[in-house]
Amino acid sequence: MTIAYWCLLAAALLPYLWTAVAKAYGERYDNRDPRGWQARQENPRSRAAYAAHLNAFEAFPAFAAGVLGAQLAGVDTGWIDWLALAFIAFRVLHGVFYIAGKAPLRSLVWAGGFACTVALLVLAALAAV
Repeated sequence: MTIAYWCLLAAALLPYLWTAVAKAYGERYDNRDPRGWQARQENPRSRAAYAAHLNAFEAFPAFAAGVLGAQLAGVDTGWIDWLALAFIAFRVLHGVFYIAGKAPLRSLVWAGGFACTVALLVLAALAAV
């Protein structure tokens, strides 16, 4: 089960990768007013990286529930690990495509990550029956 748990850690840290990218593309960072600083950014890549940051936070709770629920329900570890790894790959690509301005690809990989989360939750529900 360690692969899926490492994926939980990766998913929990992923939003901070995107915020670091947002700061790298933005103007001089102001730690006294971080939210105001972000709101003033005009660089499209900084704004997109911040949006990827927020989206990564939004995706995390359901993914975590799926991994933990599947594990508790006794779903085969191979399936949990595979879906968790695929989720991380999709979420990394989601941020990359977001920052690159590739909206169709971004939406496609978002759907892939969402499908992994749904699959984990469905497998947990089926195993619990």
